[in-house]
Amino acid sequence: MRKTTYIQAINEAMKDEMRRDESVFLIGEDIGHYGGLFRVTRNLFDEFGAERVIDTPISEQGFMGMAVGAALVGMRPIVELMYMDFFLVCGDQIFNQAARYHYMSGGLLNVPLVIRGQQGGGKSYGSQHSVAVESVFAQYPGIKVVAPATPYDAKGLLISAIRDNNPVLFLEHKMLYFTRGEMPDATEEYTVPIGKADVKRQGKDLTIVTSSYCVLEALDAAEELAEEFGIDVEVVDLRTIVPLDMETVLESVQKTGHLLALHESQANCGIGAEIVARVYEEAPHLLKSPGRRLGMAPASVPVSKPLEMELLPWKKNIKAAVLDMMREYA
Repeated sequence: MRKTTYIQAINEAMKDEMRRDESVFLIGEDIGHYGGLFRVTRNLFDEFGAERVIDTPISEQGFMGMAVGAALVGMRPIVELMYMDFFLVCGDQIFNQAARYHYMSGGLLNVPLVIRGQQGGGKSYGSQHSVAVESVFAQYPGIKVVAPATPYDAKGLLISAIRDNNPVLFLEHKMLYFTRGEMPDATEEYTVPIGKADVKRQGKDLTIVTSSYCVLEALDAAEELAEEFGIDVEVVDLRTIVPLDMETVLESVQKTGHLLALHESQANCGIGAEIVARVYEEAPHLLKSPGRRLGMAPASVPVSKPLEMELLPWKKNIKAAVLDMMREYA
């Protein structure tokens, strides 16, 4: 085993798949010579050249449409959106075209397309560069949504996404890029299945279900809750938002009896509400207290760092929510 960064894990996944399959190519803004705004595509241009690492003008609708067309004729494009906040610029290409061709063609056409890029807050980038979009994409059938929290999961899930015959949104949180984690040797091939959650911390008192950077915040909160209050929190990392692995969620809730669904997108109409609703629909008898959701407050993300921290559902707010739930139950 070795330790590497989240960025390096994603870079390796793309490099390995481009070497394995000549139909895989990259397209997006500044991904070539510059190596991407966050350096995720660094050095790929040197190996694969301008035909497979394609720099584009600032025209998300244009290059997303090119990628959809390429996927329809058998290529496997990986599109980088510099900031996920810009997805609405190419929304028609994603939601009306890529997500629906397989259904509208009666299964004759596939769109093996990966849309990847960073999202989320924490860097004081302001309202137009800090949005978490997983709940929006979950509203559209035909798109799988993946949000890994560790370098190991990021590499394994990105390889699975590239090989999948469906459109996959691959979400990378900006606060994860320089985190480090254990990985197999670079020569060892592995994948992580889309649609399978992972229990990142075992616990007996309360279940937190989450994904992406919120996993790290939940793990930190869980350690402090155990040390300060003796509350033993189990942390379930969904890894995939669509499809949801409710089996793992229900197994955890059966053990703890308490559920907090956590995500960075706004709580209103968010994926957390869907998780709580499914638990109530499928197994309400497992809950000893009302299931809760915790998301971002319904406001635009401010540039001010202290205000941004108040808004985001991170460690301080996670601890407060858990303590409130346990006090009510007691």
